[in-house]
Amino acid sequence: MKQSIIKVVVFAVAFAFVEAAVVIYLRRLFALNQASVSQDQILFLIPGIAFLEPRFAVKIITDTAILNIERLREAATLIMLASVAALAAKNLKQKIAFFLLMFGVWDIFYYIFLKLTIGWPKSLLDLDTFFLLPTPWVGPVIAPISISLLIIAASILYLVKGNKR
Repeated sequence: MKQSIIKVVVFAVAFAFVEAAVVIYLRRLFALNQASVSQDQILFLIPGIAFLEPRFAVKIITDTAILNIERLREAATLIMLASVAALAAKNLKQKIAFFLLMFGVWDIFYYIFLKLTIGWPKSLLDLDTFFLLPTPWVGPVIAPISISLLIIAASILYLVKGNKR
């Protein structure tokens, strides 16, 4: 199991760099708007994350063709993580645990690579757009990093301890 955990973590770290590079290119090529949220844009709010009305996605990426491609790229990212999890796992619970492990590692390293390459985020309180699916998710960088740390810990705990039962 340890070998599988290491392999999926290596994949997630490498994939995080690819994702960070894509976002850097998008920001530079299209001068993407930094996330800013007003009360009238919020569809649903949980602590640390605001889910915006879908129509406000065009405020983040104004070119609708690029916005649609970006949504498809995000879906492809989830499919790739799920595919690697399926290859690494023996059953559904392991597949979920491997997916969550990779997702958490990928998400944290995505921010690490952004920081190392372009110096952003400046702080963990900087506002970011996390996803555009199914609607834009916006909040401080600390929110996805905190969630990722929790799902990494839970996934490893399950994969190492839960597998011995």
